[in-house]
Amino acid sequence: MEKRDPLPINIKFYHAPDMQCWKGRIDGTAETELRWHQHVQPLNLVAPFKQSLEGCVILLGFPCDEGVKRNGGRTGAAQGPAALRDALCNLPVFYPDLSIYDAGDIVCRENDLKTAQVQLAAAVKRICEHGAFPLVLGGGHEVTYGHYRGIAESIRHESGARRVGTVNFDAHFDNREPKGSEPNSGTGFWQIAKDCKEENHPFHYLALGIQKTSNTPSLFNTAHQTGTQYVLAEHFTKDDQHIPQGLIAAFIEAVDSIYLTIDLDVFAAAYAPGVSAPAYSGILPDRVFFECLDSLFNSGKVVSMDIAELNPDFDIDNRTARLAASLIFHVIARLADRH
Repeated sequence: MEKRDPLPINIKFYHAPDMQCWKGRIDGTAETELRWHQHVQPLNLVAPFKQSLEGCVILLGFPCDEGVKRNGGRTGAAQGPAALRDALCNLPVFYPDLSIYDAGDIVCRENDLKTAQVQLAAAVKRICEHGAFPLVLGGGHEVTYGHYRGIAESIRHESGARRVGTVNFDAHFDNREPKGSEPNSGTGFWQIAKDCKEENHPFHYLALGIQKTSNTPSLFNTAHQTGTQYVLAEHFTKDDQHIPQGLIAAFIEAVDSIYLTIDLDVFAAAYAPGVSAPAYSGILPDRVFFECLDSLFNSGKVVSMDIAELNPDFDIDNRTARLAASLIFHVIARLADRH
């Protein structure tokens, strides 16, 4: 079996944070007047850390849509991290004691997606090993495999077995078998399942918001064969919310750590038009969704998160970017509650 330890972070694939992007409205400098662009601090991942990062949130961009292109999706998600940072700038700071750092970007050079994913894994691993919470800004959903590998590697040497589970809010399973050896934005969970089998680890995957119009019967068969648990988008209603909540509760009990990924195409296109593959009848960013999100974070087991598929080229009035920013704002509140 091939060696899977991430390489050290290669500066060819790493862009240090550019704090010039963090600018916006200034109401004052008192703690109660701050906005995110006044609160976020830079962090260089290839330099020695001079401060403790325990309990901090680290923003890390993955401006890549090479996997989307390979998967036949609409390119443009490589601009997602920049658009999301811009949408975050003017958010108010309600939790000044929770430090938030921008660690820059892991980039995909010369269409080399495999190496970019290895580099993302190395960056996530370093963040996790310093006790911080990685919040990765995509980019296409090819972010999944590298992000997961970083988490898996970070806990591999901890004492005792750790069961890592992935929760994916998505219209798609993203469990396609790669053509040849080339991964894409739709192969992440097939790759993870393959790794788990080779490493003799259980494969824990819960997909929330799946649509039959977005997945072939073959992909449903793959989900069943790999033991994937899922909830269809049609069950994200007030009357049926016990269905996703029940599976979430059982999933939380079955794992020790949770990697959460939110593909913005899980939401109805009216709320998230700026994505690589819009889902016109997707779920709503309503109370049912946020109660599911809160159940995950209330467990205390979510150790990392990303937001994928923001495509500014197709956004309307920054609607999708603002939705993604509001999700991060909500998550920051949940993380602040831990302290």
